[in-house]
Amino acid sequence: MTTGYISIGSNIDKEHNIPSSLDALNKHFGKLVISSIYETEPVGFSGENFHNLVVKFESALEAKQVGKILRQIELDHGRTRDSQKFSARTLDLDLILYGDQIINEGRLRVPRDEIERYAFVLEPLAEIAGDQLHPITGKSYRQMWDEYDKTGLHQKKIAPARQSAE
Repeated sequence: MTTGYISIGSNIDKEHNIPSSLDALNKHFGKLVISSIYETEPVGFSGENFHNLVVKFESALEAKQVGKILRQIELDHGRTRDSQKFSARTLDLDLILYGDQIINEGRLRVPRDEIERYAFVLEPLAEIAGDQLHPITGKSYRQMWDEYDKTGLHQKKIAPARQSAE
């Protein structure tokens, strides 16, 4: 089994899409460890604030198969493939880590560089995987979060972590 982490974000009907996506992920991967939910201002465009979180799961699937499942869950939640990178989202599911694998194949990039670039990925990841080491930098996610430049950061925890969903 491989331990993976998925970044989840939504700013369209997020009160429905976040819990519904957790149910769908639970059906595919079983028990989830779920970070707190963070409210974040949009990056690169103006619009409704996002709700973001990270979940941990275990799977025997190949990373590419996990990616296909995530894309289907997004589509099931009204996500369109023609949307721009910086735009409103019904649901955004990204496989950000999969074991210590380093993958760069087509759209599949693991670890995702968003871990280092965006607080809405790094803070919830550090919350549930603080002692884990980034497979490229070798730093723990807690250390990466401690060193992250939080100048002008507009992000707040709005719901506490749930240790699992079953």
